[in-house]
Amino acid sequence: MITLLDKTKVYAGRLKDPERLIASSSGGAFTALSDVFLVKGYAVACAVYDYNQKKVIYKLLTSPEERNMARGSKYIQSLPGNIFAECKSWLDQNPDKELLFVGLGCQAEGFRKFAEMKGIRSRVYIVDLICHGSASPLIWSQYAQSLEDRYGGQIEFLTFRDKRKGWPTAAVVINGKRIPIKKYMKVYYNRCISRPSCHVCPFATTERQVDITIGDFWHLEEKIPDFYDANGTSVILLHTNHGYELFEEIMNSMDYRECNTSDCWQLNLEHPTPMFENRSAFWKDYKEHGANYIMKKYGTTTLREKIMYRIKKLEGGGYLIVSNSWILNDADFSERRAA
Repeated sequence: MITLLDKTKVYAGRLKDPERLIASSSGGAFTALSDVFLVKGYAVACAVYDYNQKKVIYKLLTSPEERNMARGSKYIQSLPGNIFAECKSWLDQNPDKELLFVGLGCQAEGFRKFAEMKGIRSRVYIVDLICHGSASPLIWSQYAQSLEDRYGGQIEFLTFRDKRKGWPTAAVVINGKRIPIKKYMKVYYNRCISRPSCHVCPFATTERQVDITIGDFWHLEEKIPDFYDANGTSVILLHTNHGYELFEEIMNSMDYRECNTSDCWQLNLEHPTPMFENRSAFWKDYKEHGANYIMKKYGTTTLREKIMYRIKKLEGGGYLIVSNSWILNDADFSERRAA
């Protein structure tokens, strides 16, 4: 029987294998968890970027090679399609096997309820992600097409968090050339292209009913300095006995440290991402002028913003949400919220 733990257990963790750690967005928790299933011949349902369609779609994966293509953060709304039914069908065809489902909070909770309704909950392990917001797939596909038109080729590789050169950067590769996508990332982080429902998300909390929540571990160098690693660390929140049992299976492949919800605090574990204050103007501009126009208008960093960013970093500020009119970091979010 799957039951909620009396109190959410929190761990900082990262893969012991340095190569696989570098290939992961943060500490490689997704890789470690999915390995448990794939080595047994089980399945993993998760989001994968489709280079032909320029969309993030859900697929049922059964090999490490397929899983490796699914690694990495995807700042585009993923399209579940018929994945719930596919998971049920796969389990029916493989009655002695289990399945891992990984998705955003809304998707994972939907699958949890589906699994309970279909009587397969005991055979699935459900992991959700700490989420900043789900970005418009249409705007991404148009922006991606404009890059392909400009550089004369198809996107061969996409990463929103490339750690190979230090601080994570976002880029695409076209005709072997690495092209940064800073404008898209600024539009994303400024909350311009998130769905309205993301700004009232009920899953921006440490208390959830899925088995495990994973994401980046922010401020590890301050909270647990002797465990800090520049190559990334995942925060792993265990909610159920099912999730704790799964975590026990990945302990040997990870360096980990038990901590608490205070240590791992970040904005999207307390409150949904705030709505962009100029949302109406943004979407009006998009409808009238298209994706390239909004990338130039809303995705270009001004001199003032660059100066403010440097000031915040010198003051020890954390992760920044930068907009045309204000800057918010996670250290002062609670104070603004209370005010």
